[in-house]
Amino acid sequence: MSLILQGIVTTVGGILAGLALAGALLWRQQQALDAARYQASHDEITGLPNRRLFLARLRAALAGRAAVGVVLLDLDGFKTVNDSLGHDTGNLLLAHVGQLLAALDAPVEIAARLSGDEFALLVRGDHEDVAAAARAAWQAIGVAPFRLNSGEVSVSGSVGYTHSPAYLSANPRQLLAEADAAMYHAKRSGTGVHGHHPLAAPVGRSRDRHHH
Repeated sequence: MSLILQGIVTTVGGILAGLALAGALLWRQQQALDAARYQASHDEITGLPNRRLFLARLRAALAGRAAVGVVLLDLDGFKTVNDSLGHDTGNLLLAHVGQLLAALDAPVEIAARLSGDEFALLVRGDHEDVAAAARAAWQAIGVAPFRLNSGEVSVSGSVGYTHSPAYLSANPRQLLAEADAAMYHAKRSGTGVHGHHPLAAPVGRSRDRHHH
């Protein structure tokens, strides 16, 4: 091989090696960016979408004039579990609840953990679809004890829901407030599940909020 040809081969080899290194660096940077985006939009304990992503999806659904509903679920007795069995057990319980809610079938579009022991569902469909999703969430949580490291733990949930027909204009804050008031009514009355009724008298928000 002539010196000129050998030089060309060496140069091309160096260029290819440089391109390969640059490609690997770009891939790592993209992986880090994707991981950062996921962490910014998902809950660390449950892996569910967080409040930010839930609100973004709700805004998008409302902007598209879709008939949607919001279901809020709060765990009854979670503070007792947290205080008596510790935060690690509490985290395991939250993760199990998240798995159950994420497994709910359509028309549930997204299940999210908003904060503490409060979860939310975004439901596409009419009022009956939303009511059915609320009942399904309530039944999924209370159907059997959770098997955790410390043994079996039984909890129940208080569920509130509201619905926005496609022909009405609503905003996320309004729907969350309505579902929250309905959830507090369910907790206070012990009914388990309660739907928002536009003509009903407003109910104050529960002060028994357990943040984790």
